[in-house]
Amino acid sequence: MKVAVVTNDAETISQHFGRSRFYKIITIKDEKQFSQEIRPRGTGHYAQGQHEHSHDHTQHDPQGRHGFGPEANDRHAAMAREIADCDMLIAGGMGTGAYQSFVNAGLKVILTDKQNIDEAIDSLIEGNLENLYQERTD
Repeated sequence: MKVAVVTNDAETISQHFGRSRFYKIITIKDEKQFSQEIRPRGTGHYAQGQHEHSHDHTQHDPQGRHGFGPEANDRHAAMAREIADCDMLIAGGMGTGAYQSFVNAGLKVILTDKQNIDEAIDSLIEGNLENLYQERTD
């Protein structure tokens, strides 16, 4: 299994998906971390070379959640393509539109309150990494 974790420092999980700079890609084999790589993110609020706020929070669904609409869907599809070889995405939090787009792209998405990447991966391997979707989307 290949897991993408959003991060800014390769050690901690970014608390907002769109503001992360990197993906730490972890391959899990035989219930152990087998390999790791760091991939720069090419999309998002603070992706490589982007320092301006590029996420339009005015696109809301009828429940008032952000990250919906044609432009948001296009951005989310580009983000999903960056990790198309992965099975799972772990982040601290993200907008509901992004969450749904990643799920629709075939990724299992886990939003966690864990800070440390290794701790989250260990919990995942042990089968007890809880998805805090309700609390960690907006």
